[in-house]
Amino acid sequence: MTIKDLKKTESFNAFMNGLWRDHPIFSLILGICSALAVSNRVENALAMGAGVTFVLLATALIISSLRNLVPMRVRIITYMITIASFVIIVDKFLKAYFPTISESIGPYVGLIITNCIIMGRAEAFYIQNKLGKSVMDALGNGLGYTFTLTVIAVVRELLGFGTILGFTVMPEGFTPWVVMAMAPGAFFVLALFIWISRTITGMESK
Repeated sequence: MTIKDLKKTESFNAFMNGLWRDHPIFSLILGICSALAVSNRVENALAMGAGVTFVLLATALIISSLRNLVPMRVRIITYMITIASFVIIVDKFLKAYFPTISESIGPYVGLIITNCIIMGRAEAFYIQNKLGKSVMDALGNGLGYTFTLTVIAVVRELLGFGTILGFTVMPEGFTPWVVMAMAPGAFFVLALFIWISRTITGMESK
């Protein structure tokens, strides 16, 4: 299969929609609570992004596989149970192997259960599409979400703490921008990236 043929497949389109065209944060403004809360440091952003991606993939696998068996009247509770089960796995994993990160983002790991990105994709996509297409959609959305958190975190940690992944990279005389370590800084950086993203998307659509 050539690259041109690959681009015509539904799975590839589902992946690209989640990664860019229907980006969960830039295009749909979903999941911004965690984007603002845990993006003060790169390590926290990577951990949250990896956790959400894992839950998205696992949810896509389960819901898409059982889509013809789940009665419509109990679909929402099915999503919740499925998502909650995998969120518990993420929470236990972080506590066991990355206790410092778990302590930093602890409350927000549990909130993955109510993350609009995951619930929205389960209802709008996984329950209606085959396994391969659903997994590619989950991967695209997960990577898009992780990329967003990481880029925001790089800017905030660099300006707010003078470090990247805990390593000092700014000159000795650098004065940290305290606002970047706080919520207002997160709103500013996120708004800036949404503006840039939508400008580029608008230019591509013309």
